[in-house]
Amino acid sequence: MISPMNLRIPLLLLVALPLSAQKFDFSSGKGDLYTAERGSGFEEGAVLKPGAGSITAEKPPFYFSARVPAEGNYRVTVTLGDREAATVTTVKAELRRLMVEKVETKPGEFVKRTFLVNTRTPAIPGGATVKLKDREKTSEIWAWDDRITLEFTNAHPSLAAIEIEKAPDVPTLFIAGDSTSTDQGREPFNSWGQMLPRFLTSEIAVANHGESGESLRGFIGERRLEKLLTVVRPGDFLLIQMGHNDQKEKGEGVGAFTTYKASLKRFIADAREKGVTPILVTPMHRNNFDAEGHVANTLGDYPEAVRQTAAEEKVALIDLNAMSKLFYEALGPAQTPKAFADGDTTHHNNYGSYELARCLIQSLRDQKLPLSKYLAPDVPPFDPSHPDPLSTFTIPADQ
Repeated sequence: MISPMNLRIPLLLLVALPLSAQKFDFSSGKGDLYTAERGSGFEEGAVLKPGAGSITAEKPPFYFSARVPAEGNYRVTVTLGDREAATVTTVKAELRRLMVEKVETKPGEFVKRTFLVNTRTPAIPGGATVKLKDREKTSEIWAWDDRITLEFTNAHPSLAAIEIEKAPDVPTLFIAGDSTSTDQGREPFNSWGQMLPRFLTSEIAVANHGESGESLRGFIGERRLEKLLTVVRPGDFLLIQMGHNDQKEKGEGVGAFTTYKASLKRFIADAREKGVTPILVTPMHRNNFDAEGHVANTLGDYPEAVRQTAAEEKVALIDLNAMSKLFYEALGPAQTPKAFADGDTTHHNNYGSYELARCLIQSLRDQKLPLSKYLAPDVPPFDPSHPDPLSTFTIPADQ
């Protein structure tokens, strides 16, 4: 199947639309393809077919997009089910962000699920823009365009209705990170940032500003921090996880306890100045074991620099580095590659990123951080030393 992302023409300028809720009814079993004139519709690449009071596809996933009037947070409500068939639906948004893990309905049963979707454009007030990489302008354009795009997948996804309305007053959890936390655009890659929305309630949005290849200084130089600081509001939160690329930087005086710590402190100060709560996250380990079957550190002093900065600045710390060690060692050297993208030792697949997201959520819960009040009530406690079995993992891969 051709990825519909490759069929999209980048549209980075916003088009004025009414601020009232957009409602879409598929109870007839029919739906139009997206056109710029219509401003909504199903993306090309999937063969749609009618259900009984809903719409589905010959082969999932299928995608629906609706243009929105401005960047920001939107409350999305989907109605799932079918009058005559049992259904199983997982919902993702924008660039493969997991919103609804799995909804099963019986024949004749329809259920609603509500979640928040954050949208953004590269524009910065005053005429500047984020310095996007080429892939962000093409295969990753869904993270930056003027539409909300929803993906419906799993064994038998069935969609009856969608409602989209602006949600201007909800808090937002921002992410400043690299490829291990960004919204990865294609299989088999995935990140904990993409999985995070599933574990939060519909009272907080997730805005993932992470991007592959980023370091703290690169994030500043490409105006990503500047962009983020123009859209945050008092009461928001900021997760900061870097290190994998920072350790590759060269130059006089460059290092974990010098330039890296200084940049971390700038991020913290800038967030606090805006009334935003910063939370530091240590970078997770790579897939690297020693002869005794223990995870070997490949990140040098960078995780420790994050810990020191958190203590010095009195900032909350999620020690994903330590938790990932427990997770990998529980799987062991033979099974840990199954948590990573094929042949990769840094980037995770759906399973690995889901488990790392659970690590973050459990750390929020254990520390009773203010952000923990937004944790989804159906998420059980998690011990990284006893991860979810691979055999029971059910998040479907995108085609």
